[in-house]
Amino acid sequence: MKRAIAAISTRSTPDARIRALRPPKPRVDPWRPHGTVVEQERTPAGLERALTVFLAGAECAFTCSFCDLWRYTLDGPTPAGALPRQLEQALAGLESPLPERLKLYNASNFFDRRAVPRDDLPRLAELAAPFVDVTVESHANTIGPLTLEFAALLSGRLEVAIGLETVHPAAAARLNKKLELAQFDRAADFLRGHGMDLRAFVLLGAPHIPPPGAESVEWTVRTVEYAATRGAGRVAIIPVRGGNGELERLEALGEFVPPTLAQLEDALERCLALTPAIVTADLWDVDRLTACETCRAERVARLERLNLIGRPEPAVSCPACA
Repeated sequence: MKRAIAAISTRSTPDARIRALRPPKPRVDPWRPHGTVVEQERTPAGLERALTVFLAGAECAFTCSFCDLWRYTLDGPTPAGALPRQLEQALAGLESPLPERLKLYNASNFFDRRAVPRDDLPRLAELAAPFVDVTVESHANTIGPLTLEFAALLSGRLEVAIGLETVHPAAAARLNKKLELAQFDRAADFLRGHGMDLRAFVLLGAPHIPPPGAESVEWTVRTVEYAATRGAGRVAIIPVRGGNGELERLEALGEFVPPTLAQLEDALERCLALTPAIVTADLWDVDRLTACETCRAERVARLERLNLIGRPEPAVSCPACA
């Protein structure tokens, strides 16, 4: 199987190849959100409660080689009125007091009009009025006038989460993200200059970093440092998750090694001192990471604590993996 994947022709465009390797996409209902989660997040002043609403909308126009979010998106544009209806449903069952932060994650780009119709922005802002802060996700290349328009509609402060992924020059150029560091820098400057906050996403285990896997943590730390120096107040380290076909092709070619739980621990520990940025480890699907089964649960619990306290604590001692 691995040989068959590796042998797929690279003469087609990267977008076409990546899409051709994907498994079937589950059916997505544009009128219902995928779900919600309420979590605690660290802030400079302590902890805040954040509600994340996972919205169903149009697929991202940027076909990144590492992406697994496409499976949660529609094949066509987001229907007008669908996102406000989804958000209404998500907020309907909330109990008081409401979380301080609302995160609207649409597995795409919030400022792509195909993904978020412009006419829906006023209603989305109205629904977000009870929250102190609102976070959305969008590619750096989409930051501009529509960002300002939505920020002006909000009662609270806008934060935009942008995927920086990696600053490794060769790897970044081959992720098919169509992003240069100068574009990220311009987006960061734009947000800061207009009184908005920046959250950055950084990959652990980005493909194409030679030798495969050996320098993964080092380049993750460098990328977190880069985001912090460009004004990111929060940085999330996201382990690359396989399953999209393209990563399996790259793994068969020796150009991708799935990250491990130990690497995630190492990366987070090395980044905790990068004040004033708040650096956390993304623990979504953390059970998929390779780890010692004897101490996995204890290590995950430690990562959860590090996300909240933001300072080092003793490492897990495990005879089985010593």
